[in-house]
Amino acid sequence: MSGVSVSCAVVIAAFNEEDTVGGVVRVARSFTPEVIVVSDGSVDGTVGAAREAGAEVVDLAVNVGKGGALHTGLRAARADVVILLDADLTGLSAAHLETLCDPVRRGDLDMSIGVFEGGGFVTDWGNKLTPHLSGQRACRREWLLAVPDLAAERWPEPAITRHLKATGARWAYVELPNVAQVVKEKKRGFWGGAKARTKMYVSLLTYRARRRG
Repeated sequence: MSGVSVSCAVVIAAFNEEDTVGGVVRVARSFTPEVIVVSDGSVDGTVGAAREAGAEVVDLAVNVGKGGALHTGLRAARADVVILLDADLTGLSAAHLETLCDPVRRGDLDMSIGVFEGGGFVTDWGNKLTPHLSGQRACRREWLLAVPDLAAERWPEPAITRHLKATGARWAYVELPNVAQVVKEKKRGFWGGAKARTKMYVSLLTYRARRRG
């Protein structure tokens, strides 16, 4: 740990991630005692796996989307700085969380955005092609809570990017070596994963048009 006194929490939005959320929580708990998982209407064992691993769990009765789940987690958090993590990560370590959190705790950045490096071809390629859509971030909690439309967006990354530009925030990408994600096609089968991925990108790519309307 760096010795910086600013507190840091981890917030994880999870929808049907029972196979991986426990591992992510255990790594997060090795970095900070404040780990909050928001189960976004999960119907599998996500809630039990997260609690068993040591997380504080908010169990939403219905699926509201990632933005709404993150907003719920941010309101439940108490730390000054929060790390946002996806629930399906592999290869994560406490050192990666230190890499994300430290520039924000020191005041060097307003937001750090993690990009994968060496975790696997599929996730590396996707993350590098659209790094601004990465779900691995660190930022001050109050800044994130002020992002317009955060709770209303099923996929909130474009809303966060827009707020970064509007506020002139200082941000940078940081590499997360050997971290990867379990791809949707592996979790849901080829066609189910492809359908979920298509819906995600449609939502992400139509953000500006929807908000202008």
